[in-house]
Amino acid sequence: MVLLHVLFEHAAGYALFAVKEVEEIGMLLPQVEQSVLSIGKFNSMVSLAAFFPFKSAQAALENMNAISEGVVHADLKLFLETNLPRSGKKKAALGVSDAKIGAALQEEFSISIQTGGVVAEITRGVRLHFHSLVKGLTGQAASKAQLGLGHSYSRAKVKFNVNRADNMIIQSIALLDQLDKDINTFSMRVREWYGYHFPELIKIVSDNSMYCRLAQLIGNRKELSEESLESLEEVVMDNAKAQAILDASRSSMGMDISPIDLINIERFSNRVVSLAAYRLELQEYLRSKMSQVAPNLAALIGEVVGARLISHAGSLTNLAKYPASTVQILGAEKALFRALKTRGNTPKYGLIFHSTFIGRAAAKNKGRISRYLANKCTIASRIDCFSELPTSVFGDKLREQVEERLSFYETGDLPRKNVDVMKEAVKEATDVAAELKRKLEKKEKKRKKREKKLQEANGETNGEAEAENGEADTSTVVKKKKKKQAAEEMEVEAEETPAAENGAEDAPAKKKKKRKSEAEEAAATDNGAEETDTPAKKKKKQKTEAVEAEPAEEIPETPVSEKKKKKKKKESAD
Repeated sequence: MVLLHVLFEHAAGYALFAVKEVEEIGMLLPQVEQSVLSIGKFNSMVSLAAFFPFKSAQAALENMNAISEGVVHADLKLFLETNLPRSGKKKAALGVSDAKIGAALQEEFSISIQTGGVVAEITRGVRLHFHSLVKGLTGQAASKAQLGLGHSYSRAKVKFNVNRADNMIIQSIALLDQLDKDINTFSMRVREWYGYHFPELIKIVSDNSMYCRLAQLIGNRKELSEESLESLEEVVMDNAKAQAILDASRSSMGMDISPIDLINIERFSNRVVSLAAYRLELQEYLRSKMSQVAPNLAALIGEVVGARLISHAGSLTNLAKYPASTVQILGAEKALFRALKTRGNTPKYGLIFHSTFIGRAAAKNKGRISRYLANKCTIASRIDCFSELPTSVFGDKLREQVEERLSFYETGDLPRKNVDVMKEAVKEATDVAAELKRKLEKKEKKRKKREKKLQEANGETNGEAEAENGEADTSTVVKKKKKKQAAEEMEVEAEETPAAENGAEDAPAKKKKKRKSEAEEAAATDNGAEETDTPAKKKKKQKTEAVEAEPAEEIPETPVSEKKKKKKKKESAD
């Protein structure tokens, strides 16, 4: 009887393998481990009990997400309920590769779960020979399924990453630190390089970015004059310094420099100035990002220090999980472990030392204020992490509390109670949230109005187009009707012509004879022309006859007019 079943999760589906009697101690021997590699020996130990293929790629992704989170999916539950044997004196054990999903299965089915030892070796063999153990599954199909599921799983993890906003802060603060180092190094290089030509400028101007701008502006010190004093004042923002630079350039002991060297110095200083300008833009970007992601933490401790805490913790969620004691010494891990090793004093503060509060406190109160500040930082980070609408109300109130605690240490004035401050903060936060909701609703209404206007405009244009099409259709119908009416009139006129001829029998017979003789002569001439004409001329004549035939059809209107004249004559005679 099989006492152990192994569950294997593959991109193609779930598989349950029955393991025959196996010695757990023998499985760990290197000879037995080598036997797992051969499919023949492995088949004698393991046989496929059941296989549940996934219906689609979406189902496979859902199942894999559930397994990675340690949740039993409905498909897995149904599969195990159907295929896992439970009857017998000895209950069968289920082997699982992941302990997390094993604990969830144990709660669900109340069966014994094995995760290590024999199960690990068997899982290794199953992974190696899976396409051979399952009928109808090729190695290429299995690898394609794994690749597709791997791509979709990774894409989902990246797309729905909770910390994707924190990542921007982490990268920007890291770049800010790197820029500070680079600008400092490059500025020192410019100082050394330009110092050969104008060494007195280093003592007058201490700021690095200002020195680079001046080196870019001055160039050759011998060309400085009273006219360039205004441009110097614009850079230095001080009249006395500008005059000192001008005086120093006249009596400088620096060496002469060639134009090519000056061009290179100016180019390099231009790069340093552009880097300094970019650093300011990056700092502004970090400030705006912190106000969106962690407004309370930024209001309490500052944007840069708050960003450093988030970066060191890995994400805002991780920072919110930390206790206040960890936040207090975050960034001073080396000093902490060194103190524990040497049994010395542990550090009082880490990254929060860069905040203004600890610097303002007296030496004996630095430890107290750092502990209090760390406590408030944890509260602010938790509010930022779990609040729906980002507001800086709580951060401002917490900052006021830290200020009150500082004044209490210095003067002895009692600070307000935390309960009262938090009640005020909650009231203000609800008002701010209501205001934000109103603004959002207004924006939504405006957006809907715009969409309606656009839809109406599109409808009008479509209507005009349809109307134009309709007009075209109606015009064609009218033309057809007119043609029908014209044809009917022609038929009526053709019917009236014989009646008119009967009424005109009283006219002289001479006219009739003349008409007949004219018709006979015309026929004779036509026949003679047909005999003599070439085929090309015949075609031309046929065309002319067709053109003449059209007005001939319209001639029958004359009898109608003659009839009217006769009626008028009769009425006048009566």
